[in-house]
Amino acid sequence: MAQVVIIDDEASILELMSQLCKSLGHHVTGRQSGTEGMLLVAESKPDLLIVDLHIGDTSGLEVIQHCRTSSPGTAIIMVTGHSSIETAVEAMRLGAYDYISKPFELTDLKSTVEQALSNRSKPSFDAAAAPAVLETATDSTQLLGQSAAIQKIVSLIHRVADSSSPVLLEGEFGVGKQLIAKVLHKNSKRRNAAFRVIQCSALPEDLLELELFGKDADHRSIFHRSSGGTIHLAEIHQMPMRIQAKLNTFLEQVSLMDNAPRLIVSTTQPLDEAIHSGRFREDLYYKISVVPVQVPPLRSRREDIGVIVESVLAEQAKRTGGVPKMLEAFTLEFLEKYLWPGNISELRNAVERAYALSDSTAIQPEDLPAKITRKPDTPVLGKDSVSASAVLPIGSTLESFIRGQEKHFINETLKYNNGSREKTASMLGISIATLYRKMELNAERRTTA
Repeated sequence: MAQVVIIDDEASILELMSQLCKSLGHHVTGRQSGTEGMLLVAESKPDLLIVDLHIGDTSGLEVIQHCRTSSPGTAIIMVTGHSSIETAVEAMRLGAYDYISKPFELTDLKSTVEQALSNRSKPSFDAAAAPAVLETATDSTQLLGQSAAIQKIVSLIHRVADSSSPVLLEGEFGVGKQLIAKVLHKNSKRRNAAFRVIQCSALPEDLLELELFGKDADHRSIFHRSSGGTIHLAEIHQMPMRIQAKLNTFLEQVSLMDNAPRLIVSTTQPLDEAIHSGRFREDLYYKISVVPVQVPPLRSRREDIGVIVESVLAEQAKRTGGVPKMLEAFTLEFLEKYLWPGNISELRNAVERAYALSDSTAIQPEDLPAKITRKPDTPVLGKDSVSASAVLPIGSTLESFIRGQEKHFINETLKYNNGSREKTASMLGISIATLYRKMELNAERRTTA
Protein backbone atom coordinates (compact mmCIF):
# COMPACT_ATOMS: atom_id res chain seq x y z
CA MET A 1 0.00 0.00 0.00
CA ALA A 2 1.40 3.37 -1.03
CA GLN A 3 0.92 6.77 0.59
CA VAL A 4 -0.69 9.11 -1.95
CA VAL A 5 -1.28 12.87 -1.67
CA ILE A 6 -3.67 14.52 -4.14
CA ILE A 7 -3.91 18.32 -4.54
CA ASP A 8 -6.78 19.72 -6.61
CA ASP A 9 -9.05 22.65 -5.81
CA GLU A 10 -12.01 21.03 -7.60
CA ALA A 11 -13.75 18.93 -4.97
CA SER A 12 -15.37 16.58 -7.51
CA ILE A 13 -12.09 15.83 -9.32
CA LEU A 14 -10.28 15.41 -5.99
CA GLU A 15 -12.91 12.92 -4.83
CA LEU A 16 -12.80 11.02 -8.14
CA MET A 17 -9.02 10.59 -8.08
CA SER A 18 -9.07 9.75 -4.38
CA GLN A 19 -11.64 6.99 -4.84
CA LEU A 20 -9.67 5.46 -7.70
CA CYS A 21 -6.42 5.40 -5.73
CA LYS A 22 -8.22 3.93 -2.71
CA SER A 23 -9.68 1.22 -4.94
CA LEU A 24 -6.10 0.28 -5.82
CA GLY A 25 -5.38 -0.26 -2.14
CA HIS A 26 -3.51 2.96 -1.41
CA HIS A 27 -3.85 5.34 1.51
CA VAL A 28 -4.96 8.72 0.16
CA THR A 29 -4.92 12.21 1.64
CA GLY A 30 -6.37 15.11 -0.34
CA ARG A 31 -5.99 18.86 -0.15
CA GLN A 32 -7.72 21.65 -2.08
CA SER A 33 -5.02 24.22 -1.25
CA GLY A 34 -1.54 24.23 -2.73
CA THR A 35 -0.07 25.73 0.43
CA GLU A 36 -1.65 23.08 2.64
CA GLY A 37 -0.63 20.41 0.16
CA MET A 38 3.03 21.45 0.22
CA LEU A 39 3.04 21.33 4.03
CA LEU A 40 1.51 17.86 3.90
CA VAL A 41 4.10 16.64 1.39
CA ALA A 42 6.96 17.98 3.51
CA GLU A 43 5.59 16.29 6.63
CA SER A 44 4.43 12.94 5.24
CA LYS A 45 6.89 12.45 2.32
CA PRO A 46 4.38 10.36 0.33
CA ASP A 47 5.18 7.75 -2.28
CA LEU A 48 3.11 9.58 -4.90
CA LEU A 49 1.87 13.14 -5.40
CA ILE A 50 -0.90 13.95 -7.89
CA VAL A 51 -1.22 17.71 -8.39
CA ASP A 52 -3.35 19.89 -10.62
CA LEU A 53 -1.59 22.56 -12.69
CA HIS A 54 -4.02 25.29 -11.68
CA ILE A 55 -4.72 25.54 -7.94
CA GLY A 56 -6.39 28.53 -6.37
CA ASP A 57 -3.59 29.80 -4.14
CA THR A 58 -0.52 28.64 -6.09
CA SER A 59 0.55 26.72 -9.21
CA GLY A 60 1.26 23.06 -9.68
CA LEU A 61 4.77 23.87 -10.94
CA GLU A 62 5.56 25.57 -7.63
CA VAL A 63 4.28 22.51 -5.78
CA ILE A 64 6.50 20.24 -7.90
CA GLN A 65 9.59 22.35 -7.20
CA HIS A 66 8.80 22.32 -3.48
CA CYS A 67 8.24 18.54 -3.53
CA ARG A 68 11.54 17.89 -5.29
CA THR A 69 13.29 19.70 -2.43
CA SER A 70 11.25 18.56 0.57
CA SER A 71 10.55 14.98 -0.57
CA PRO A 72 12.86 13.97 -3.45
CA GLY A 73 11.75 10.33 -3.33
CA THR A 74 8.15 11.16 -4.16
CA ALA A 75 6.87 10.31 -7.65
CA ILE A 76 4.77 13.10 -9.18
CA ILE A 77 1.91 13.11 -11.67
CA MET A 78 0.71 16.44 -13.09
CA VAL A 79 -2.93 16.94 -14.07
CA THR A 80 -3.46 19.54 -16.78
CA GLY A 81 -5.79 20.72 -19.51
CA HIS A 82 -5.06 20.16 -23.22
CA SER A 83 -4.37 23.88 -23.67
CA SER A 84 -1.53 23.72 -21.14
CA ILE A 85 0.50 20.94 -22.77
CA GLU A 86 3.74 22.96 -22.88
CA THR A 87 3.46 23.66 -19.16
CA ALA A 88 2.89 19.96 -18.56
CA VAL A 89 6.11 19.14 -20.38
CA GLU A 90 7.86 21.81 -18.29
CA ALA A 91 6.51 19.98 -15.23
CA MET A 92 8.21 16.80 -16.47
CA ARG A 93 11.44 18.73 -16.88
CA LEU A 94 11.15 19.87 -13.27
CA GLY A 95 10.71 16.31 -12.07
CA ALA A 96 7.16 15.09 -12.69
CA TYR A 97 7.05 11.43 -13.69
CA ASP A 98 4.22 11.98 -16.14
CA TYR A 99 1.11 14.06 -16.83
CA ILE A 100 -2.50 13.32 -17.67
CA SER A 101 -4.84 15.69 -19.48
CA LYS A 102 -8.34 16.67 -18.43
CA PRO A 103 -10.81 15.24 -19.13
CA PHE A 104 -9.04 11.95 -18.40
CA GLU A 105 -10.13 8.34 -18.54
CA LEU A 106 -10.00 6.49 -15.24
CA THR A 107 -8.12 3.65 -16.96
CA ASP A 108 -5.41 6.14 -17.99
CA LEU A 109 -5.14 7.51 -14.46
CA LYS A 110 -5.00 3.99 -13.04
CA SER A 111 -2.25 2.96 -15.47
CA THR A 112 -0.22 6.11 -14.85
CA VAL A 113 -0.48 5.74 -11.05
CA GLU A 114 0.63 2.10 -11.21
CA GLN A 115 3.56 2.88 -13.50
CA ALA A 116 4.69 5.86 -11.44
CA LEU A 117 4.71 3.81 -8.24
CA SER A 118 6.39 0.78 -9.84
CA ASN A 119 9.14 2.98 -11.26
CA ARG A 120 9.46 5.16 -8.18
CA SER A 121 12.93 3.90 -7.39
CA LYS A 122 14.12 5.44 -10.65
CA PRO A 123 12.78 9.01 -10.70
CA SER A 124 12.92 10.77 -14.06
CA PHE A 125 14.53 13.85 -12.58
CA ASP A 126 17.02 14.51 -9.82
CA ALA A 127 16.77 18.10 -8.68
CA ALA A 128 20.15 17.98 -6.98
CA ALA A 129 21.81 16.90 -10.22
CA ALA A 130 20.29 19.63 -12.35
CA PRO A 131 20.87 23.10 -10.88
CA ALA A 132 19.86 26.24 -12.74
CA VAL A 133 23.52 26.84 -13.68
CA LEU A 134 25.41 23.84 -15.09
CA GLU A 135 29.19 24.07 -15.15
CA THR A 136 30.21 21.48 -17.74
CA ALA A 137 28.61 19.35 -20.41
CA THR A 138 28.84 15.62 -19.77
CA ASP A 139 25.91 14.46 -21.91
CA SER A 140 26.21 12.70 -25.23
CA THR A 141 27.23 15.07 -27.97
CA GLN A 142 25.76 13.04 -30.79
CA LEU A 143 22.83 14.49 -32.68
CA LEU A 144 20.67 11.49 -33.49
CA GLY A 145 18.62 11.33 -36.66
CA GLN A 146 18.68 10.67 -40.35
CA SER A 147 16.04 13.17 -41.41
CA ALA A 148 16.86 16.03 -43.77
CA ALA A 149 16.03 18.51 -41.00
CA ILE A 150 18.61 17.08 -38.61
CA GLN A 151 21.25 16.74 -41.32
CA LYS A 152 20.72 20.40 -42.17
CA ILE A 153 21.38 21.37 -38.54
CA VAL A 154 24.49 19.17 -38.44
CA SER A 155 25.79 20.88 -41.57
CA LEU A 156 25.14 24.30 -40.06
CA ILE A 157 27.00 23.35 -36.87
CA HIS A 158 30.09 22.43 -38.86
CA ARG A 159 29.99 25.76 -40.68
CA VAL A 160 29.54 28.04 -37.67
CA ALA A 161 31.17 26.07 -34.83
CA ASP A 162 34.28 28.25 -34.67
CA SER A 163 32.44 31.51 -35.28
CA SER A 164 31.99 33.98 -32.44
CA SER A 165 28.52 35.02 -33.64
CA PRO A 166 25.59 34.52 -31.24
CA VAL A 167 23.26 31.62 -32.05
CA LEU A 168 19.50 31.61 -31.50
CA LEU A 169 17.82 28.19 -31.12
CA GLU A 170 14.04 28.23 -31.46
CA GLY A 171 11.88 25.15 -30.93
CA GLU A 172 9.30 23.48 -28.72
CA PHE A 173 9.96 21.98 -25.30
CA GLY A 174 12.07 18.84 -25.50
CA VAL A 175 13.31 19.09 -29.11
CA GLY A 176 16.97 19.02 -28.07
CA LYS A 177 18.01 22.68 -28.06
CA GLN A 178 20.43 22.23 -25.16
CA LEU A 179 21.99 19.20 -26.84
CA ILE A 180 22.55 21.27 -29.98
CA ALA A 181 24.18 23.99 -27.87
CA LYS A 182 26.51 21.39 -26.35
CA VAL A 183 27.34 19.93 -29.76
CA LEU A 184 28.22 23.41 -31.00
CA HIS A 185 30.54 23.85 -28.04
CA LYS A 186 32.15 20.41 -28.32
CA ASN A 187 32.83 20.87 -32.03
CA SER A 188 34.44 24.29 -31.64
CA LYS A 189 37.84 25.57 -30.64
CA ARG A 190 36.23 26.36 -27.26
CA ARG A 191 35.72 22.66 -26.45
CA ASN A 192 38.30 22.65 -23.62
CA ALA A 193 36.85 25.75 -21.95
CA ALA A 194 33.75 26.06 -19.79
CA PHE A 195 30.23 25.40 -21.04
CA ARG A 196 27.68 27.01 -18.75
CA VAL A 197 23.89 27.09 -18.84
CA ILE A 198 21.47 29.50 -17.20
CA GLN A 199 17.80 28.60 -17.16
CA CYS A 200 16.24 32.06 -17.27
CA SER A 201 12.91 30.63 -16.10
CA ALA A 202 14.41 28.90 -13.05
CA LEU A 203 16.08 31.82 -11.26
CA PRO A 204 14.37 34.64 -9.34
CA GLU A 205 14.94 38.02 -10.98
CA ASP A 206 17.52 39.24 -8.44
CA LEU A 207 19.60 36.04 -8.71
CA LEU A 208 19.38 36.08 -12.49
CA GLU A 209 20.65 39.65 -12.50
CA LEU A 210 23.53 38.78 -10.17
CA GLU A 211 24.49 35.74 -12.25
CA LEU A 212 24.44 37.63 -15.56
CA PHE A 213 26.10 40.87 -14.55
CA GLY A 214 27.95 40.18 -11.30
CA LYS A 215 28.37 42.57 -8.42
CA ASP A 216 31.97 42.74 -7.29
CA ALA A 217 35.20 40.74 -7.23
CA ASP A 218 33.51 38.02 -5.20
CA HIS A 219 30.47 37.88 -7.49
CA ARG A 220 31.76 38.06 -11.05
CA SER A 221 29.37 37.74 -13.97
CA ILE A 222 29.02 34.42 -15.74
CA PHE A 223 30.54 36.04 -18.83
CA HIS A 224 33.76 36.79 -16.93
CA ARG A 225 33.81 33.31 -15.38
CA SER A 226 33.38 31.68 -18.81
CA SER A 227 36.27 33.32 -20.64
CA GLY A 228 36.96 31.49 -23.90
CA GLY A 229 34.00 29.16 -23.43
CA THR A 230 30.30 29.08 -24.21
CA ILE A 231 27.24 30.40 -22.37
CA HIS A 232 23.77 29.05 -23.07
CA LEU A 233 20.87 31.26 -21.94
CA ALA A 234 17.86 28.93 -22.03
CA GLU A 235 14.24 30.13 -22.12
CA ILE A 236 15.34 33.69 -22.81
CA HIS A 237 11.76 34.66 -23.68
CA GLN A 238 11.03 34.47 -19.94
CA MET A 239 13.71 37.01 -19.08
CA PRO A 240 12.14 40.11 -17.43
CA MET A 241 12.11 43.26 -19.57
CA ARG A 242 14.34 45.11 -17.10
CA ILE A 243 16.98 42.39 -17.35
CA GLN A 244 16.64 42.39 -21.14
CA ALA A 245 17.43 46.12 -21.26
CA LYS A 246 20.48 45.63 -19.05
CA LEU A 247 21.68 42.63 -21.07
CA ASN A 248 21.32 44.59 -24.32
CA THR A 249 23.83 47.14 -23.03
CA PHE A 250 26.03 44.61 -21.25
CA LEU A 251 26.58 42.56 -24.42
CA GLU A 252 28.35 45.55 -25.96
CA GLN A 253 30.84 45.46 -23.09
CA VAL A 254 31.24 41.70 -23.44
CA SER A 255 32.14 42.08 -27.12
CA LEU A 256 35.18 44.13 -26.06
CA MET A 257 36.46 41.48 -23.63
CA ASP A 258 39.60 39.52 -24.40
CA ASN A 259 38.67 35.94 -25.20
CA ALA A 260 34.96 36.69 -24.76
CA PRO A 261 32.68 33.65 -24.43
CA ARG A 262 30.30 32.71 -27.20
CA LEU A 263 26.61 33.29 -26.53
CA ILE A 264 23.93 30.74 -27.43
CA VAL A 265 20.32 31.50 -26.51
CA SER A 266 17.24 29.32 -26.83
CA THR A 267 13.50 29.80 -26.58
CA THR A 268 10.35 27.71 -26.82
CA GLN A 269 8.34 30.69 -28.06
CA PRO A 270 9.07 32.52 -31.34
CA LEU A 271 10.74 35.80 -30.40
CA ASP A 272 9.15 37.70 -33.27
CA GLU A 273 5.78 37.03 -31.65
CA ALA A 274 7.15 38.13 -28.28
CA ILE A 275 8.43 41.34 -29.87
CA HIS A 276 5.05 41.99 -31.47
CA SER A 277 3.27 41.57 -28.13
CA GLY A 278 5.78 43.81 -26.33
CA ARG A 279 7.36 41.04 -24.24
CA PHE A 280 10.79 41.09 -25.85
CA ARG A 281 13.14 43.90 -26.94
CA GLU A 282 13.68 44.12 -30.67
CA ASP A 283 17.18 45.59 -30.32
CA LEU A 284 18.24 42.67 -28.10
CA TYR A 285 16.75 40.21 -30.59
CA TYR A 286 19.02 41.45 -33.39
CA LYS A 287 22.10 41.05 -31.17
CA ILE A 288 21.38 37.45 -30.19
CA SER A 289 20.01 36.08 -33.48
CA VAL A 290 22.95 36.44 -35.86
CA VAL A 291 22.76 32.68 -36.54
CA PRO A 292 19.10 31.60 -36.20
CA VAL A 293 18.33 27.87 -36.00
CA GLN A 294 14.83 26.42 -36.13
CA VAL A 295 14.78 23.04 -34.35
CA PRO A 296 11.86 20.97 -35.73
CA PRO A 297 9.46 19.03 -33.48
CA LEU A 298 9.73 15.25 -33.40
CA ARG A 299 6.35 14.79 -35.09
CA SER A 300 7.74 16.37 -38.27
CA ARG A 301 10.69 13.96 -38.45
CA ARG A 302 9.25 10.60 -37.46
CA GLU A 303 11.98 8.75 -39.34
CA ASP A 304 14.33 9.73 -36.50
CA ILE A 305 12.27 8.02 -33.78
CA GLY A 306 13.70 4.53 -34.31
CA VAL A 307 17.28 5.83 -34.21
CA ILE A 308 16.65 7.72 -30.98
CA VAL A 309 14.92 4.75 -29.35
CA GLU A 310 17.81 2.40 -30.17
CA SER A 311 20.23 4.87 -28.61
CA VAL A 312 18.15 5.20 -25.42
CA LEU A 313 17.81 1.42 -25.05
CA ALA A 314 21.57 0.95 -25.45
CA GLU A 315 22.19 3.76 -22.98
CA GLN A 316 19.85 2.17 -20.41
CA ALA A 317 21.50 -1.24 -20.78
CA LYS A 318 24.92 0.31 -20.22
CA ARG A 319 23.75 2.44 -17.30
CA THR A 320 21.97 -0.37 -15.45
CA GLY A 321 24.25 -3.20 -16.45
CA GLY A 322 21.18 -5.04 -17.66
CA VAL A 323 20.43 -7.17 -20.69
CA PRO A 324 20.19 -5.20 -23.96
CA LYS A 325 16.58 -4.91 -25.07
CA MET A 326 15.10 -4.52 -28.52
CA LEU A 327 11.93 -2.88 -29.79
CA GLU A 328 9.25 -5.01 -31.43
CA ALA A 329 8.25 -3.70 -34.86
CA PHE A 330 4.61 -3.18 -33.86
CA THR A 331 5.78 -1.27 -30.76
CA LEU A 332 7.76 1.08 -32.98
CA GLU A 333 4.60 1.65 -35.02
CA PHE A 334 2.87 3.07 -31.95
CA LEU A 335 5.83 5.34 -31.24
CA GLU A 336 5.88 6.60 -34.82
CA LYS A 337 2.14 7.35 -34.86
CA TYR A 338 2.06 9.25 -31.55
CA LEU A 339 2.30 13.07 -31.84
CA TRP A 340 4.92 13.54 -29.07
CA PRO A 341 3.90 16.93 -27.62
CA GLY A 342 6.93 16.67 -25.33
CA ASN A 343 9.21 15.76 -28.25
CA ILE A 344 12.51 13.95 -27.55
CA SER A 345 12.25 14.49 -23.79
CA GLU A 346 8.90 12.71 -23.70
CA LEU A 347 10.16 9.95 -26.00
CA ARG A 348 13.19 9.32 -23.80
CA ASN A 349 10.96 9.26 -20.73
CA ALA A 350 8.62 6.70 -22.34
CA VAL A 351 11.45 4.43 -23.54
CA GLU A 352 13.32 4.55 -20.23
CA ARG A 353 10.11 3.61 -18.44
CA ALA A 354 9.41 0.80 -20.91
CA TYR A 355 12.94 -0.55 -20.40
CA ALA A 356 12.41 -0.58 -16.63
CA LEU A 357 8.95 -2.19 -16.78
CA SER A 358 9.56 -4.79 -19.50
CA ASP A 359 9.92 -8.35 -18.24
CA SER A 360 11.51 -9.60 -21.45
CA THR A 361 14.21 -8.56 -23.90
CA ALA A 362 11.59 -7.18 -26.30
CA ILE A 363 9.69 -3.97 -25.54
CA GLN A 364 5.95 -4.57 -26.02
CA PRO A 365 3.16 -1.98 -26.51
CA GLU A 366 1.88 -2.71 -23.00
CA ASP A 367 5.21 -1.47 -21.61
CA LEU A 368 4.49 2.01 -23.00
CA PRO A 369 2.35 4.72 -21.36
CA ALA A 370 -1.36 4.24 -22.06
CA LYS A 371 -1.72 7.50 -23.96
CA ILE A 372 0.75 6.30 -26.60
CA THR A 373 -0.96 3.00 -27.35
CA ARG A 374 -4.51 4.35 -27.30
CA LYS A 375 -5.98 3.92 -30.78
CA PRO A 376 -8.22 6.49 -32.49
CA ASP A 377 -11.86 5.63 -32.93
CA THR A 378 -12.67 3.71 -36.11
CA PRO A 379 -14.91 5.91 -38.29
CA VAL A 380 -18.33 4.51 -39.05
CA LEU A 381 -18.58 6.11 -42.49
CA GLY A 382 -16.21 5.13 -45.28
CA LYS A 383 -14.70 7.76 -47.54
CA ASP A 384 -16.85 6.54 -50.44
CA SER A 385 -20.08 6.56 -48.45
CA VAL A 386 -22.94 8.44 -50.07
CA SER A 387 -24.84 9.13 -46.88
CA ALA A 388 -25.08 8.13 -43.27
CA SER A 389 -28.29 6.18 -43.88
CA ALA A 390 -26.49 4.05 -46.48
CA VAL A 391 -24.05 2.79 -43.84
CA LEU A 392 -25.61 3.15 -40.43
CA PRO A 393 -28.00 0.31 -39.45
CA ILE A 394 -31.00 2.59 -38.96
CA GLY A 395 -33.79 0.66 -37.27
CA SER A 396 -31.56 -1.44 -35.02
CA THR A 397 -31.26 -0.77 -31.30
CA LEU A 398 -28.48 1.37 -29.92
CA GLU A 399 -27.29 -1.53 -27.77
CA SER A 400 -26.86 -3.86 -30.74
CA PHE A 401 -25.07 -1.16 -32.77
CA ILE A 402 -22.59 -0.47 -29.95
CA ARG A 403 -22.04 -4.20 -29.44
CA GLY A 404 -21.29 -4.61 -33.14
CA GLN A 405 -18.82 -1.72 -33.18
CA GLU A 406 -17.10 -3.12 -30.09
CA LYS A 407 -16.79 -6.57 -31.65
CA HIS A 408 -15.43 -5.07 -34.89
CA PHE A 409 -12.83 -3.09 -32.97
CA ILE A 410 -11.73 -6.16 -31.01
CA ASN A 411 -11.48 -8.21 -34.23
CA GLU A 412 -9.30 -5.55 -35.86
CA THR A 413 -7.07 -5.47 -32.77
CA LEU A 414 -6.78 -9.28 -32.90
CA LYS A 415 -5.71 -9.06 -36.55
CA TYR A 416 -3.16 -6.39 -35.65
CA ASN A 417 -1.70 -8.73 -33.02
CA ASN A 418 -1.68 -11.73 -35.39
CA GLY A 419 -4.38 -13.48 -33.39
CA SER A 420 -2.65 -13.20 -30.02
CA ARG A 421 -5.43 -12.89 -27.45
CA GLU A 422 -2.99 -12.10 -24.65
CA LYS A 423 -1.55 -9.11 -26.54
CA THR A 424 -5.01 -8.00 -27.61
CA ALA A 425 -6.39 -8.08 -24.08
CA SER A 426 -3.37 -6.13 -22.82
CA MET A 427 -3.67 -3.55 -25.61
CA LEU A 428 -7.40 -3.09 -24.95
CA GLY A 429 -6.84 -2.80 -21.20
CA ILE A 430 -9.11 -5.75 -20.34
CA SER A 431 -8.59 -9.21 -18.89
CA ILE A 432 -8.43 -12.39 -20.94
CA ALA A 433 -11.72 -13.46 -19.35
CA THR A 434 -13.40 -10.23 -20.45
CA LEU A 435 -12.01 -10.66 -23.97
CA TYR A 436 -13.47 -14.17 -24.21
CA ARG A 437 -16.82 -12.94 -22.90
CA LYS A 438 -17.02 -10.02 -25.32
CA MET A 439 -16.02 -12.20 -28.29
CA GLU A 440 -18.41 -14.97 -27.16
CA LEU A 441 -15.52 -17.44 -27.08
CA ASN A 442 -16.48 -19.27 -23.88
CA ALA A 443 -17.29 -22.47 -25.73
CA GLU A 444 -13.97 -22.46 -27.55
CA ARG A 445 -12.18 -21.62 -24.30
CA ARG A 446 -13.72 -24.66 -22.59
CA THR A 447 -12.84 -26.87 -25.54
CA THR A 448 -9.19 -25.89 -25.60
CA ALA A 449 -8.70 -25.71 -21.83
